[in-house]
Amino acid sequence: MAGIHTRARSAYYVAGGATEEASDDPAALAEREAAWARVIASPGLTGLCAEVRGKGMVGVLAMGAPKDADIDGALYRQLFQIHVHPDFWGRGAGGALHDAFTEHLMAGGFRGGVLEAWEANARGRRFYVRRGWREDGERRGGPRGVDYVRMRLQLG
Repeated sequence: MAGIHTRARSAYYVAGGATEEASDDPAALAEREAAWARVIASPGLTGLCAEVRGKGMVGVLAMGAPKDADIDGALYRQLFQIHVHPDFWGRGAGGALHDAFTEHLMAGGFRGGVLEAWEANARGRRFYVRRGWREDGERRGGPRGVDYVRMRLQLG
């Protein structure tokens, strides 16, 4: 999970104009491995994987209760991340993971979702906009001086 996260993150940072990410930095990889272990172990978080037959795991997702105090956790869930190995971008794995997130929302009776996207990740933001997500005006500082923008998805 951490390896896919690292490869995807490196690719979208470079595409967003950043210098090459240190994807093989042992400390950063250890942090991502610990974060994914927390997702797996936490009853309040859900992690999902996308697999391609014969290729293994190609994508990962993490979701749970919203972290921002202004988002009602009884009504919304947060999509913390979807990462797909760059070799599999555009092949449906990200869409399948997103569909699993929206199915989770509907099954739980939630009104919608919230996420943060790095503003320079144009490909990722287009992915979410095509699926009905809209920026809500909230921002926070992000890496390389580029903000994260908060987006919301409203169901029905």
